[in-house]
Amino acid sequence: QSYTLDEDKLCDVLEPMMAEGGNVVDFHSCDFFPERWFDLVLVLTCDNTALYDRLVERGYAAKKVEENVQCEIMQVILQEAKESYAEEVVHQVTSDTIDDMESNVNRVAQWMEQW
Repeated sequence: QSYTLDEDKLCDVLEPMMAEGGNVVDFHSCDFFPERWFDLVLVLTCDNTALYDRLVERGYAAKKVEENVQCEIMQVILQEAKESYAEEVVHQVTSDTIDDMESNVNRVAQWMEQW
C-alpha cells in the first residue's frame, strides 16, 4: 500500500530544521526539496537482483517489487537528483551489500566532519 505525501506540508515542517544546517535527510525521492537545503546529495543504487531479493525478503507485494526494480533499472531517482541539483552536489553510491552500506555510512560521516 502506498500513501500520498503532501510535499509542501513536509517542506514547511522541515524548513526551520534545515535552516539550521547540519542535517541528513533520508528519503526515496528528492525533486521537491529546495536545492538550497543540500550541500551533498547521495543517490544509493543497487544491483537489480540484489534489490529484488531484498524486497521479496521484506515481504513487499509483487507490484511494489516490480515498481522498485523498474525504477532502479531506469535510474529514476538518480535522474531526478541530477535534474534538481548542481552536478557537483550529486553522487551515486552503490548499496548492494552490507559492506557497501557500512562504507557509505563511513563516507557520510567523513563528509559531515569536513563541513
